[in-house]
Amino acid sequence: MPTISATDYWLDQAKRRLKPTPVTIPGMGAVEKRLKNTEWDQFVFAEPPAGSGLKAIKGDAGLPVIGHMIETFRGGPDFILEQYRKHGPIYYSQSPALSAVMALGPDATQAVFTNRNKDFSQRAWDPIIGPFFDGGLMLLDFDEHLFHRRIMQEAFTRSRLSGYVPHVDSVATRVLANDWVPNDPRFLFYPAIKELTLDIASEVFMGHPAGTDRELVTTINQAFTTTTRAGNAIVRKPVPPLTWWRGIKARETLEHYFSSRIGEKRRSESTDMFSVLCHSADEDGGSFTDDQIVSHMIFLMMAAHDTSTSTMTTMAYHLAANPQWQDRLREESERIGDGPLDIEALDKLETYDLVVNESLRMMTPLPFNFRQTVRDTELLGYYIPADTAVVTWPSINHRLPELWTDPEKFDPERFAEPRNEHKRHRYAFAPFGGGAHKCIGMVFGQLEIKTVMHRLLRRYRLELPKAGYTPRYDYGGMPVPLDGMPIVLRPLR
Repeated sequence: MPTISATDYWLDQAKRRLKPTPVTIPGMGAVEKRLKNTEWDQFVFAEPPAGSGLKAIKGDAGLPVIGHMIETFRGGPDFILEQYRKHGPIYYSQSPALSAVMALGPDATQAVFTNRNKDFSQRAWDPIIGPFFDGGLMLLDFDEHLFHRRIMQEAFTRSRLSGYVPHVDSVATRVLANDWVPNDPRFLFYPAIKELTLDIASEVFMGHPAGTDRELVTTINQAFTTTTRAGNAIVRKPVPPLTWWRGIKARETLEHYFSSRIGEKRRSESTDMFSVLCHSADEDGGSFTDDQIVSHMIFLMMAAHDTSTSTMTTMAYHLAANPQWQDRLREESERIGDGPLDIEALDKLETYDLVVNESLRMMTPLPFNFRQTVRDTELLGYYIPADTAVVTWPSINHRLPELWTDPEKFDPERFAEPRNEHKRHRYAFAPFGGGAHKCIGMVFGQLEIKTVMHRLLRRYRLELPKAGYTPRYDYGGMPVPLDGMPIVLRPLR
């Protein structure tokens, strides 16, 4: 009897219930191509109550065992957009990772994010990243979330943000001058910018001056990287030495680090975010416990560096591929020169805002969001039972031709007057989420990106490694370029 792989076995078993339909999934490998021209048998997820007038949600399970994981990991938003066109805004996807109702398109995104009746909870994140980011702001609900957000807002006021900018600028200036390699076609932008954003987070969030206690900073940064990627684990149990177990151990490392320094931070105020959270209070005098500060710091560090890393990687690629936009940004940077940056100077980089937004639109750092129903409810006229996971994909809204002119084209002018394409629907553009859980750190992220890219473009011209180069991505979590995104840095002087 011939030996076949497990994937081939399940593909063969699945053939019994396949029916042809045209499907195109970009970036598919040899095995994945065998999923083309298939349509899975549909089933009704849950019958609505008699007389309710609500519609039943249909769904499918994809391949046995692996479901639609191959298409999702390879195609990401492209595959989800195909499903939106095929099934409409509401359908059920059965999956070994997380079975969920898919809430797609701008109207579904708005209904879930607005959450007027508080039907949708953040608890759906628990099986994804709960063990690693428990207690983080994104994982809190309703009144508890509001209490924590009010206190944390103190760390993101304009006066606080003004204090962070010089730290971001000093780290970026030092690293770009000393650590990045010019004229090397093998220079990988993604890991380099990830290390830079971790260095920035170490100084701005934790109060470690750049270049000090390097061994400790490296250990902490590695722990953050491990916890962030642990959410993509296939085996979601603490089995050593697998990914999930490593993520839990990394969380313990981070807990010990922050816990051991809270006393010192409470005794003396400084401008780093760790210190700010130790001293912040709401208008009623409410403040964070030590455990709450630890949880918030772990989550904020992850959120701050990963989203900025993704956005600047996308931005670098499109600036290299569209040198006319690189020239426009450099001309704008010329007007504020090489002096120390402050928040007022960054406000003047208005063309940068257009390019940042277009980069966020084309490759959204957090392409999806999870929710869970707290009671039986309806969504766009469909019935959803209590305790059902619901997944929104704001990133596909960013690719809809009914909202965006030529959405596959890099065109930052779409965000400027008079076009304002992002205003065609309230959730046409939602890279930072929406509603009560809209990203609290989005302004900080934009200031960080503008600071780093200003310094980068004052020093280097960005070029593609070869004509026609286009990156491929792993969509297992936040989108990550599979090849590390090679970009050539040509010194300007």
